[in-house]
Amino acid sequence: MPFSGLLLDIAGSEWAIIILVALILIFGTKRLPQVSRSLGKAVGEYEKARQQFRQEMQDATEQARREAGISKVPRITSPVATEREKLEVIATSLGIDCAGKSDEELRSLISQRMNA
Repeated sequence: MPFSGLLLDIAGSEWAIIILVALILIFGTKRLPQVSRSLGKAVGEYEKARQQFRQEMQDATEQARREAGISKVPRITSPVATEREKLEVIATSLGIDCAGKSDEELRSLISQRMNA
């Protein structure tokens, strides 16, 4: 296969040019701007719907918390490496002192604070 090596040497920008030429051949130069606008509008509508869905999910979650009487919500802002670290982050965000407490004691205190 003498052509197999040629396909592997095509970079990302070259693929963009190939795709652009293919689009011009398929749609023609007069319809290409119209197709591009339509595609742009579709992507914009998708992003708007996605953002609206995300906001509705957050609103529903907050409403469910209020109905359940959960006033304090722990905030974990970064990844944690261990279960103990996760417990300490949650406990600290709820105002619980972690010093000298076992994992089970922290779980119990977190549960009490969340339900209070």
